[in-house]
Amino acid sequence: MSTVSVIIPTCNRAARLERALRSVLAQRHPPLEVIVVDDGSTDPTRAVVMKAGAAVRYHYQENRGVSAARNAGIRLANGQWLAFLDSDDEWLPDKLEKQLAAARQHPDRPLIHTDEIWIRHGRRVNPRQRHRKHGGYIFHHCLPLCAISPSSAMIRRGLFTTVGLFDETLPACEDYDMWLRICHRYPVHYLDEPLIIKYGGHEDQLSRRYWGMDRFRIRALVKILQSPTLDEAQRQAAVETLRAKARVYLQGARKRNRHDEVRRYESLLRQYGAACPS
Repeated sequence: MSTVSVIIPTCNRAARLERALRSVLAQRHPPLEVIVVDDGSTDPTRAVVMKAGAAVRYHYQENRGVSAARNAGIRLANGQWLAFLDSDDEWLPDKLEKQLAAARQHPDRPLIHTDEIWIRHGRRVNPRQRHRKHGGYIFHHCLPLCAISPSSAMIRRGLFTTVGLFDETLPACEDYDMWLRICHRYPVHYLDEPLIIKYGGHEDQLSRRYWGMDRFRIRALVKILQSPTLDEAQRQAAVETLRAKARVYLQGARKRNRHDEVRRYESLLRQYGAACPS
């Protein structure tokens, strides 16, 4: 039977973490282990984990960001598969059971992800068309925005040996960077049913903490364009996406008189053969 390690990175989300842990411990297919990586919390996170009992391992580290927390969990994990859950989300009870069944049916797919339910400010909302999920070779779908929710992803452990761990230099969009690295090389499997609940609208979300999120996606695109394993069609699509995002970001930097960034993005556009917008 395939084994799954669950990795939950968290920082100062004790109340939400309790909900996330309940959803993991209620899985019809119990995981091999549950690892909570506490990224420097100052709230009662430790007490919440201790209350969950021996089924949950607790690992504390000084605050270094979500990528470092996920990477610590990966290094600690023993399972053949690693399933990630952000501490403000939750799983439905049959998530792992259905993902493992899909993994047996599709042994060539090292990543299994699912559809999701979105809750914003306590109300269910419908994702836009651009957030639609896909399976197979989805690199082109990964270029505009993050095409896979970390909380829905179950990933074969050995894949990280090939593509590397999460980029700890990225304070946000680290998942976008990871999906580019995986999806230009491997097909993924998509379960077209909602098996997770994603909660949004709270103040500590990364998307609310950092302005100009596309600057991190641009960094990820520059990285992937240095990969020798991109084929020509993937490379051209990545260049076109980088140009489009850099043009938009450049216009914003000009409006805000961010002169250093204006020079940086003008240089980047010239490097990738694009004219700078006037």
